[in-house]
Amino acid sequence: MNAALQAIPQIDSPQDSRALRTALGQFATGITVVTTRAADGAFVGLTVNSFSALSLEPALTLWSLRCSSPSLPVFEKAERFVVNVLAEAQVEVSRRFALPLADKFDGVAHAENAWGLPLIHGAAAWFECRTVSRQFAGDHCLFIAEVERFTLSEAAPLLFHAGGYFALGSRL
Repeated sequence: MNAALQAIPQIDSPQDSRALRTALGQFATGITVVTTRAADGAFVGLTVNSFSALSLEPALTLWSLRCSSPSLPVFEKAERFVVNVLAEAQVEVSRRFALPLADKFDGVAHAENAWGLPLIHGAAAWFECRTVSRQFAGDHCLFIAEVERFTLSEAAPLLFHAGGYFALGSRL
């Protein structure tokens, strides 16, 4: 075995959830806030870093939500949602939507799209989506959605790595 690899501890059991979480944290991601509207008209949103492009033809995205999330029933019933890709300057927005607050939108500048769903001002990009599939896997629900409309801004995205927020570095 390579001497450099010998110095790296190996964990044989994926049941060591803390170690697995730390290892998964080595994969840097962007940060999004996924928003929709509940049946009673209230806006719902939460911080998500599991967002991913799935397909270009057709234009599909994927994100996942923990099965124990109080927001799961709302997203299961929602036909549409918006993925707001947060910009570097939106760390506090990410933190706010990660908390169990009664009104996460209070003090957060936003507008409504054509379907009455919240678009967070200042985001790096917005993907307005229609759910085409939901599937339970492990302790999460996977949402696959068609991108019906998207908008791109000039803002650099907010990044998340090893439990912390980062700004985009220089291009290599």
